[in-house]
Amino acid sequence: MKILFISAFHKSFIQDDIDVLEKHFAVHKNIGHGLPAIFKIIFNSLTADVVFCWFASVYAFFGVAFGRLMGLKSIVIVGGVDVANDKELGYGIWLNPWKARLVRYVFHHATHILVVDPSLQKKAIELAEYDGRNISYLPTGYDCNYWKNIGEKESSILTVAIVKDERTFRLKGIDILIAVARNMPDVNFIVVGTDPDVAFQYQPPLNIKFIEPVTREQLLPFYQRSKVYCQPSRHEGLPNALCEAMLCGCIPVATEVGGSPTAVGDAGFLVPPADSTALMIGLRDALCTNESVGMKARARIVALFPDEKRESELVRLIRGERE
Repeated sequence: MKILFISAFHKSFIQDDIDVLEKHFAVHKNIGHGLPAIFKIIFNSLTADVVFCWFASVYAFFGVAFGRLMGLKSIVIVGGVDVANDKELGYGIWLNPWKARLVRYVFHHATHILVVDPSLQKKAIELAEYDGRNISYLPTGYDCNYWKNIGEKESSILTVAIVKDERTFRLKGIDILIAVARNMPDVNFIVVGTDPDVAFQYQPPLNIKFIEPVTREQLLPFYQRSKVYCQPSRHEGLPNALCEAMLCGCIPVATEVGGSPTAVGDAGFLVPPADSTALMIGLRDALCTNESVGMKARARIVALFPDEKRESELVRLIRGERE
């Protein structure tokens, strides 16, 4: 079978799905944006058997629409931004009227819509104004043999957030994290992936260090050294960094948004979003907590989000096999 894989951009979690699909099928990658990407989607759909899209987007619309014209099965992964419409932050494709119409078509006509967290299903049904009959829950999966803890932990707090502009800075809650760090001068904070130039506009204290994006291999030691991982976001799907950190034995402190509560459960601390006082209390409690809670956090991710489960389910859906 030939898979037309569509995404507007490349991320490590997207590459994970590409690697899985290439083990079982012939995969033609259509990664990019703009008119050239749309023309390629239309052309490549002529020789595909299945259309596979990461995120319900304008590009997913062309994949689903032309796939439907060709009688192809279509699978769309919903990750979070595709069911967001936060006017205050200017976040979410649904804020754009003409894009919203195209995305609504995707939800109504894709063969399978796969949400990475159950919280996204309710939003999809509400925004797309339909019964959600084609929506299923399938979380992203994680390699527990790669993401693992070794050695002793440092009494530090880690956050991983790819941030290049002020909107994403606030979306990921880094402004709240800076406010907390200012009130916890005795604790070292590390933020990996955030542009220091954006952060410096908020005059961060000296105990919070900003490091530009690193490779997956370079990121692993940060998880392994830090006792506490903080996810202070205002919006999320199922945060990959949070799950990776938990696999590495970090004690999680996260906001009650998107899939963070699903990931953390009773193996960490949950706080309201945009509440610096609650976040500070949660971080203080986590730093004082026995490191065995980090092992509980790892066990939770191993049990809930094995990469083998995602692989088998994706293969089953593409082949049209019944459960």
